[in-house]
Amino acid sequence: MADIVSQVLAFLRAAWNYRWYGLGLAWIAAICGWAFVTTMPDRYEASARVYVDTQSILRPLMNGIAVQPNVDQQISIMSRTLISRPNLEKVVRMADLDLKIKTQDEKEALLDRLAKRIEIRGAGRDNLFEISFQDAKPESARNVVQALLTLFVEGSLGDKRKDADSTRRFLDEQIKAYEQRLQQAENAVKDFKRQHIGQMPEDGKDYYSQLQAVATALNQAKLELSEAQKSRDAIKSQISGDELVVIAPNEDTQGVNPELDARINVLKKNLDGMRLNYTEQHPDIVATKRIIDQLEEQRRQEAKQRKPASYGGGGNTAMQQLRVALADQEAKVAALNARVNEYTARFNAQKAAANSIPQVEADYTQLVRDYDVNKKNYEQLLARRESAHLSGEMDASANVVDFRVIDPPRVPAAPAAPNRPMLMSGVLLASVLAGAALAFLLSQLRPTFNSRRELRDVTGLPVLGVVSMIWTPAQKKHQRKGLLMFSGGVAGLLFAYGGAMVLIAWLPKHLLG
Repeated sequence: MADIVSQVLAFLRAAWNYRWYGLGLAWIAAICGWAFVTTMPDRYEASARVYVDTQSILRPLMNGIAVQPNVDQQISIMSRTLISRPNLEKVVRMADLDLKIKTQDEKEALLDRLAKRIEIRGAGRDNLFEISFQDAKPESARNVVQALLTLFVEGSLGDKRKDADSTRRFLDEQIKAYEQRLQQAENAVKDFKRQHIGQMPEDGKDYYSQLQAVATALNQAKLELSEAQKSRDAIKSQISGDELVVIAPNEDTQGVNPELDARINVLKKNLDGMRLNYTEQHPDIVATKRIIDQLEEQRRQEAKQRKPASYGGGGNTAMQQLRVALADQEAKVAALNARVNEYTARFNAQKAAANSIPQVEADYTQLVRDYDVNKKNYEQLLARRESAHLSGEMDASANVVDFRVIDPPRVPAAPAAPNRPMLMSGVLLASVLAGAALAFLLSQLRPTFNSRRELRDVTGLPVLGVVSMIWTPAQKKHQRKGLLMFSGGVAGLLFAYGGAMVLIAWLPKHLLG
């Protein structure tokens, strides 16, 4: 630490030898700097504050019905892009700054100057902005701020209206296009149905479901035909028998109702066939036995209700009943034959169309799917257009975004720049530092030894002794006089600084007064 202090003291002693050069430079720099600061033109700052209220009561009410953009984000972006070049050109025209512009270079310089001097900053809370601008003319500064404020307020509303209009135009174009697609899809489905009559899916059933349904109906018709044929054959066998069965007292109940007897016989034959494949507990066997028991009970009840038939005239009555029953069974067999033939024809036609109908169904499914997609998109576009219309109406009829001018554009009476007291102090400090730097630089260019230690450190030789300088009274007087003159020079510099400060404080009042 001692070495550093001694080194600093050595530099100061060396620079002291060139103090007059430093003092002269300080005076020249201070006078020039103060003169420049004094002649600097005043710049007046106009400012305005605006608050953007985005908390409208309609926003929660219209939530889910109308489209609501992020208003806060739009305001933030707009505040950052307010000083874009197109906006600056509008400001120049609105503030009449282009009246004295004659060349393109002057216009570019004016735009650059505006971009540097315009400031837009937050004023301590959300959506509260302050717009400021400095200019040599207070009126021009106020006009520029007023133009910026107008662009800030009207620009947002104009952009929103343009966005709403462009959105509605886009939706209208898309709706018209999808309407044409929907009409084409409807015509395609209609023409396809007309061309493939009889091959279309019925009630949502595909080809294989229809084929299975026809096959089931065919099997059921064949079963009923088989039952009817066996019943008919049983009646024929009774008619063609040698003896006619008549009802006698205490005899069996067969022959009372030939049709009922035929059904019982058919069911018993079916029961015998099912017993070959199933056990007695099978549901079909149980159900068939129950039906046979019910029919036999019915036959016994009918036998009890009838009177015993005599051998004289009972045969003709029984024969007539058998012939009537045979005619009924013949008609039933004919009807069932017609049904079996119809279902067989349908089944064969379905099997014959095994290659064409599935392809028709696939093509129809594709057409319907395209139609459903177009219809869904068309309905969504209609809903969104209505939502966009409501959003536009909400923006146009209600204050969704409210701009409140807190402080209108104003210009203070005192100039905002330059800060002459600070600049004067800076000039004084800079001139003193410049003088000190000059003295130090000269001491390094023309070095001298001011102590034996410096001599020993530089030469590396031992210093045996030092001869002190004995000043004469005249020399001492001369030194004191030089010190006083240097002190006077420094004091004069400080006095000049004080005078400059008084001058810049008095000059604006004098000019205004």
